[in-house]
Amino acid sequence: MSGFNERKDAFENKFINDQQIQFKIEAHRNKILGKWAAELLNLPDGKIEDYIKEVVRSDFQEAGSEDIFRKLRDDLKDIVDEKALREKMVEFYEKAKAQLKS
Repeated sequence: MSGFNERKDAFENKFINDQQIQFKIEAHRNKILGKWAAELLNLPDGKIEDYIKEVVRSDFQEAGSEDIFRKLRDDLKDIVDEKALREKMVEFYEKAKAQLKS
């Protein structure tokens, strides 16, 4: 029975580790998105960091990425369409993933 428990523990540990990595990737992606959006909004240098933090915080409203999508969609409604925003979210996710792996 201890072999089963060891396998179960190993699986649980891997799951926890995978979730932590996923969280880090998404948090980094959100920072990249915030910086990108701040540039599109032509925010002054003194406001960029505050805006990035605001974008990152918006992702804690609900599970998944729809909350951050809505925030950026509303902020960028006259600049970027929804399809382009979703594409940027995917692009920056992959970029964040690559950056965290290196």
